[in-house]
Amino acid sequence: MKKASIIFMILFAWLVVNNPVVNKYVGSIKNQAIPTIKNSDPLYQSIVKNASTYEIPPSDAKIDPVWKAIPGYNGLKVDLAASYKNMKHKGTFDEKKLVLKQVKPKVQLDDLPPSPIYKGHPDKPMVTFIINVAWGNEFLSDMLATLKKHHVSVSFFLEGNWVKKNPELAKMIVSAGHEVGNHSYSHPDMAKLTAEQAREQIKRTNEIIEAATGVKCSWFAPPSGSYRDETVRVANEFNMKTVMWTVDTVDWKKPAPDVLINRVISKIDNGSMVLMHPTESTAKSLDRLITLIEKKNLKIGTVSELMEEERIMK
Repeated sequence: MKKASIIFMILFAWLVVNNPVVNKYVGSIKNQAIPTIKNSDPLYQSIVKNASTYEIPPSDAKIDPVWKAIPGYNGLKVDLAASYKNMKHKGTFDEKKLVLKQVKPKVQLDDLPPSPIYKGHPDKPMVTFIINVAWGNEFLSDMLATLKKHHVSVSFFLEGNWVKKNPELAKMIVSAGHEVGNHSYSHPDMAKLTAEQAREQIKRTNEIIEAATGVKCSWFAPPSGSYRDETVRVANEFNMKTVMWTVDTVDWKKPAPDVLINRVISKIDNGSMVLMHPTESTAKSLDRLITLIEKKNLKIGTVSELMEEERIMK
């Protein structure tokens, strides 16, 4: 009888352990136990209460009436569980131990209809250099050396005909860690071209750049900033966005370095895109210009980095 009781108890225990209904009930109790304790903890309540002070809603990409397409920017949300875990040891609220996670906007740049881009998001403390290259070979090495000195990567927009004649220089730009984009094949006035002519300019340049560097272009910069809506739509057919600029160095007029630097520094701000060319003025100004931009707490990056929604955490 005693042996039968033991067998019955073992069998009963086995049934309980392997009963899905019981397991589900026990599991739900386990899952609720920690949050219940945590939620009633004054520390956790303090984190919840203060969370809104540190949270920033994401900003959707939009078409601005003046600046056209503007990328979105990630928001910030307090990770309650991770923040609680960070502060639990001392048991007191400490804003330095808050864990913030980024929240993506609902509307992104790719969701917008084809539109030119003149600047990045106005809350993003980053700028980019758009360096259009169709000539000026003699100044490229100095400019690349200066960018390397400051550990800065930017975007070079290459004319297809130039790349055809200077494939090694195009490779050198890419090897130095810079982004390359399409600047048409023969530097025409894109606004005066038919859609088919525009397609040929963009397609041919893409093929030449990819053949020389292995890079597929994502950005198109029309020569002299001349375009019409159809130009932007044609670029979009190639999955390319059209970029313009916020600040112009006007370096092709050969300004003195001080003039060029003052022109840029007086206008540069969050999201600025600075237009340049490989000129003597730019080559002589670049070192001081980068230093002064960084003193304004602005990071310098590529067009792609500027257009990313990733928030720069200070």
